[in-house]
Amino acid sequence: MASKKIKTILKLNLMGGSATPAPPTGPALGQHGVPIMDFVNKYNELTKDQRGESIPAQVTIYEDRSFDIELKTAPVADLIKQALKLKKGSAEPNKDKVGTLTKEQVTQIAEKKMPDLNTNDLNQAIKIIQGTARSMGITTK
Repeated sequence: MASKKIKTILKLNLMGGSATPAPPTGPALGQHGVPIMDFVNKYNELTKDQRGESIPAQVTIYEDRSFDIELKTAPVADLIKQALKLKKGSAEPNKDKVGTLTKEQVTQIAEKKMPDLNTNDLNQAIKIIQGTARSMGITTK
C-alpha cells in the first residue's frame, strides 16, 4: 500500500481536553478541509487526562483530508510556571525575580521535555531550561 500524500503539517497549541471548533482551531483546520469536529473529539480524547495544561499538537493533514495528531510536551515556560505555581513570569526579568527553581525541579523539567528538545544530553537540556527560567525572571540554584 502506498503511503498517503501529506498536504501540510500544522502546529497547534491548545488546552488539553478542551479544544473547540472556535479560533484558532477551526480556521486553521478548515482551510485544509479537515472535519473540525473529528479533530476536536480526537484531540480532547487524547488529552482528557491533562485538562487545563497547554498541550501542543503537530497535526499532519493528508490530501484525502484525513489527519494524524502527534502530541508534544507542554512549553518549558508552562512547566516552570506549574512547578512554581505561578500565573506568569516577570515583566522585567533582570530587575524583578518572581521565584527560584531548585536543581531537582530543573532536572525534572529537563527530563520531561527531553523528547521535544534538540539535544539528547541532559546537561544541555538543563541549560535550555535554565535559560528559559532566566528570561522569565526566575533564578535557578
